[in-house]
Amino acid sequence: MPRAEHPISRDDVSENALKVLYRLSNAGYEAYLVGGCVRDILLGKHPKDFDVTTNATPEQIKGLFRNCRLIGRRFRLAHIVYGREVIEVATFRGHHQEESEEDNEQESNLSKQSDHGQLLRDNVFGSIEEDAQRRDFTINAMYYNIADFSITDFAGGMAAIKAKEIALIGDPALRYREDPVRMLRAVRFAVKLNMRISDKSAKPILELAPLLANIPAARLFEEILKLLLSGQGLETFRLLCQYHLFEPLFPLLAPMLKDQQSREVRFVEQVLINTDNRINTGQRVTPAFIFAAFLWYPLEERVQQLMVEGGLTHFDAFNLAMNDVLQKQIQRIMIPKRFTIPIREIWQLQTRMSKRFGRRAYQMLEHPKFRAAYDFLLVRSEVEGGQLLELAEWWTEFQEADEDARKTMLLTLRNTESGAGAPSRNRRYRGKKKV
Repeated sequence: MPRAEHPISRDDVSENALKVLYRLSNAGYEAYLVGGCVRDILLGKHPKDFDVTTNATPEQIKGLFRNCRLIGRRFRLAHIVYGREVIEVATFRGHHQEESEEDNEQESNLSKQSDHGQLLRDNVFGSIEEDAQRRDFTINAMYYNIADFSITDFAGGMAAIKAKEIALIGDPALRYREDPVRMLRAVRFAVKLNMRISDKSAKPILELAPLLANIPAARLFEEILKLLLSGQGLETFRLLCQYHLFEPLFPLLAPMLKDQQSREVRFVEQVLINTDNRINTGQRVTPAFIFAAFLWYPLEERVQQLMVEGGLTHFDAFNLAMNDVLQKQIQRIMIPKRFTIPIREIWQLQTRMSKRFGRRAYQMLEHPKFRAAYDFLLVRSEVEGGQLLELAEWWTEFQEADEDARKTMLLTLRNTESGAGAPSRNRRYRGKKKV
């Protein structure tokens, strides 16, 4: 499509991306914008980032840019860094040789596949036509040429946009086996772009969903953030469940979600509704809150199991259960320590928020994670009701009250619950003999 037949203008492209494109082009290399940025501009959206592809090798790219760093082993990429903006540049991918034709040490260093067909290494370079065939979805195989401002649509991406359809290039089962994360990407694009996954591309997902267990846990963490912190987390969650993709991601929670009316489903969905609202109104969110919510009921279940089977106190069982649940989840999704610490704090505060006597209530308010724990309690109370609802209402009132009102609330609480866990200092020693 020549420039006159498509809406993309250089005004839609970031200044830094244009610098990269022109430097590659002026050095005699082919240079194209490709993938999501081309797709989003055609859809009238503003791209969050710009990806470039070229026939220059990673080493040749690095030779042109002092601000370049090469990353990745599975996919060798060049990152051109301009302050906070990073322009990702990839060399055209080529087709893999059949193992029987070429099985030498040099080839194994360039490409490698697992027994399931998953690509473990993919540094085979080729032409732009081969690169287009190696792309995942038809809507991501459109190339904007900086040399003449034309768009080349290799796989019917424009037709897919008009049909509002997410379709894989090539045989879907084979492409999913090459990279099982493509199943998650299909869901993410379907929700993000308000499209549907084509029947042909959807059919193999139910069978191949377990292959996500082969993906490195660190990579899945980044994918989960894209899925659930997009401002469309609820719809994404429901589509993941529909295609049984949620099970390999959260194996502890998934069995609890079979009943759509269960408290677990209602709790997860309410957390996602609240998260979507915060994201879409420009408020901050933390992945720790999402993970704390998704693992809360598995944590409760493990606590009860340890208390019954091991005869442990609730305190000891709770501390052991936190370790068990997080350790099992981290085997699937590598949650960084900067998030596991606040997850633990949110959980611990849930057990302490009912202990409001004396200075404890004031100490709770001063805790750095009190607000997150309070929001967590509000959702729990909305779903479970009962005493949790009364507890949440008490904390809501206590936060908004002045100092005199707070003292009155604590005094009233002590008087009404003194026989149920709030003994006075004198009563603590009642019945003890002096030695």
